[in-house]
Amino acid sequence: MLNLDNPAGANGGDSARVLAFLQAKARAGGIDADILLVNCGLHDIKTNIQTGAKQVGPETYAANLHAIVKLSEKLKPQLVWIRTTPCDEAIHNTFPVGFHRFRADVESYNRIADGIMREAGVPVIDLNTFTLNLGADLYCDHVHYHEPIREKQAAFIAGWLADYQSK
Repeated sequence: MLNLDNPAGANGGDSARVLAFLQAKARAGGIDADILLVNCGLHDIKTNIQTGAKQVGPETYAANLHAIVKLSEKLKPQLVWIRTTPCDEAIHNTFPVGFHRFRADVESYNRIADGIMREAGVPVIDLNTFTLNLGADLYCDHVHYHEPIREKQAAFIAGWLADYQSK
């Protein structure tokens, strides 16, 4: 089983890695798509257990998001931001993954992203609120969701996109 806390493949990782991926795609000729769905935050808020330092601090996170928005303006697909999903710190922080995550950080980083995306006029899919409204038994481990929850999240995103593209 893959360790999804170590980014690989479609898992972009933190905002610095997402930005680097988009920069590489821009140098290679861009992205042939209509919509570019982007989310980052859960890897950014990884908190060092000993020092309390975030993997990507709030100021750097904001700078990375500004750069992602600016770069996306040069790419073919339209940027659509997806708000970071919640984490259950009571469960997460008991797992031996070498770092902690906190709900307050998810909320803080979502506020940072909300402001940047609103200012830039980037559409936002609020997967965070949608997920919070799905009930209590969400997680299959410390931060990943049970398959039925993932199916509902996917349907929510697909429905949002279908509605958005019909306008």
